[in-house]
Amino acid sequence: MPRRTFTSRPPASHRSLLARGWRHVCYVLAGLLAWSSDAAVKAAEPALNVLLITVDDMSCDSVGSFGCELPGTTPNIDRLAESGRRYTHAHVQTGSCFPSRNVLLSGLYSHNTGVEGFYQVPNATHKHLVDLMKDAGYFVGIFGKVPHSTPYSPYAWDVDLTVDGNARFPIKDPESYETSTRRGIKLAQEAGKPFCLNINVSDPHKPFYSVNGRGEPVDDPYVPSHIFTADEVPVPGFLFDHPEVREELALYYSSVRRADDCVGRILGVLDESGLADQTMVVFLSDHGMPLPFAKTAVWYHSTHTPLIVRLPGVTEAGSVDTQHMVSAVDFVPTLLEVLGREQPAGLDGRSFAPTLRGESQQHRNLVYTFHNENSGRNRSPMRSVQTKRFGYIFNPWSDGQRVFRTATTGTATFRTMQKLAADDEAIAARLDLFQHRVPEELYDYKNDPNALHNLIDDPAYATILGELRSEMRRIMVESHDPLLEAFDRREDAAFVSSVVDALQAEADARGKKAKPSRGKNPRRAAAPTSAKL
Repeated sequence: MPRRTFTSRPPASHRSLLARGWRHVCYVLAGLLAWSSDAAVKAAEPALNVLLITVDDMSCDSVGSFGCELPGTTPNIDRLAESGRRYTHAHVQTGSCFPSRNVLLSGLYSHNTGVEGFYQVPNATHKHLVDLMKDAGYFVGIFGKVPHSTPYSPYAWDVDLTVDGNARFPIKDPESYETSTRRGIKLAQEAGKPFCLNINVSDPHKPFYSVNGRGEPVDDPYVPSHIFTADEVPVPGFLFDHPEVREELALYYSSVRRADDCVGRILGVLDESGLADQTMVVFLSDHGMPLPFAKTAVWYHSTHTPLIVRLPGVTEAGSVDTQHMVSAVDFVPTLLEVLGREQPAGLDGRSFAPTLRGESQQHRNLVYTFHNENSGRNRSPMRSVQTKRFGYIFNPWSDGQRVFRTATTGTATFRTMQKLAADDEAIAARLDLFQHRVPEELYDYKNDPNALHNLIDDPAYATILGELRSEMRRIMVESHDPLLEAFDRREDAAFVSSVVDALQAEADARGKKAKPSRGKNPRRAAAPTSAKL
């Protein structure tokens, strides 16, 4: 048999096929090179860091850029507003710290997380900001309000910046915020990850500057950069003008200024790091001031929050959103959309990311707010829907007998209100409303922002009332609110009262139980990082 030989050139009949195949290979290689080049460019782009700053118990109208009547309260926060986008119609969901922060960091209403009051929920299964950001490759750290920011504690934060070894940083000291923010950024860099830091400023939560928790004068080493006096502070319309009220407000506003000092230190560290142009900054308060008729309630001024977002390359400096109503439950879905991450199923909030770009977004005309339980396990459930102009409130706990219990009854302002009520009919009426409420309230917040005139029985507002009741029911159905039946049967006072009694009994029983084991949840951290600089 003749020997088979191999030539360096294929037969002519095959050359055209080879040419076509080679061209195809070239196209594929070119595509791969282009893809790899684009991927390399994207990989070279720094990941977006996230800095979430909260203040504790600060009313929206205490901030200069949100219309504070007192000059000089918040120069640092105002500068942040000038560099980002602020929202005129932003609200938190509830006027209580623990549940408010859990809504913010979960994207779920309290009745869907179980965190309705100030207690641990060790068997929580919902995704939390910590889980979502760690899944995205972030280093997550927190300063302040640590047990209040998760359903149980300790949670799987990479670091609790409030402590460093055996040392605990003073939460009223602006220097603590500077040191801890710097440390958080450094630890993230050492881990080779972008950071997601939640820095929670303690002020202006009580105790206010220069007094202790009982309101007694103390020698406070953490002096605000400006101290306000009683004769210069504005008195909110939902309170009353009196020297003792002004004295307490002066302490409050001085504490607002110290909170602003802390925010200035935090932002100064971010600028110092050189990462400001790679960091999304979000600022807000967890609810209104810690005085009667504000904190632990659902009026406009209870939940209205000074929301500011600065997203490099997206938000226009100094821009103001006056169109959309957004709320704390929307934060997680918004952040995930900004980062291009998939959102967990079943969130109660929805992203307002398009509004960061200045775009219009449909169905942003109301928010749902609520209160369930105070830090002493007293159940006083409230539900509210608010539009830009009107607010409707359902108070199932109000039966004329139950007395509202809240931390604000420990204030000098409340004690003064009690004292004056004996001889002042107007103040006596306000005290009665504060302590007992009424089952339903309706306010025209545009003309009555302090909620002084209840329009629930005014026939001129019957149509508005019907619309808001319908909206409340829709949201209660959609979110599986356990108070839906009480709302539907609100004319049946005995039934509604029995629902509240059952809730209170559950809270009482919970308080009597021993603390559950804290070692079984797979997301729980064994111990937060405490490495030193």
